[in-house]
This record gives sequence, C-alpha cells and structure tokens, in this order.
Amino acid sequence: MFLLESAPFNLGKNKLYEGVSGNLVAYACKVSFQRGGEGFVSFESKTKLIDHYVKSLGAYHFGGHLMVIDTIVAKRLVDKYFKPK
Repeated sequence: MFLLESAPFNLGKNKLYEGVSGNLVAYACKVSFQRGGEGFVSFESKTKLIDHYVKSLGAYHFGGHLMVIDTIVAKRLVDKYFKPK
C-alpha cells in the first residue's frame, strides 16, 4: 500500500467516521487474496503511528517504518469489514 491518509475532517476526537484506516487496509488485504498474494500487505508508517497500527490492525513492525499484515491478520480484517454475500 502507498500513502494511507485520513481526510482533515476525519481526524481527532470529532472525526466524522470510525474505522476508516481499518476498512482501507482490509480492502487491500481482500485484493491481495484475490490476486494470489495470500492477503499479505506491507506499508511504511509514520513513526508516531507504528504502535497504533500494531494495536488497532494487528500489523507487524518489521523495523524502521516497515509494517506488514500477514495472512492470518488479513483474514481477520477482511472478515470484520466485508460480510460474505
């Protein structure tokens, strides 16, 4: 993934929507599964958000700014945000 950002109106205590970053990451994981990538997704995080992504998404911190979502976490995110048809 490249450049996961929230709109200015969706930051802080008064944000309009909850779970936007989780939904976007879940969608990337879903596409990864569809394309044969087993749900794996990686991205670079801003330093101050590393712990947030570990706690809120289940991402793994691989060092530096590199974050990784593996198959198990990807499946959990897809199941949470995308209901089966």
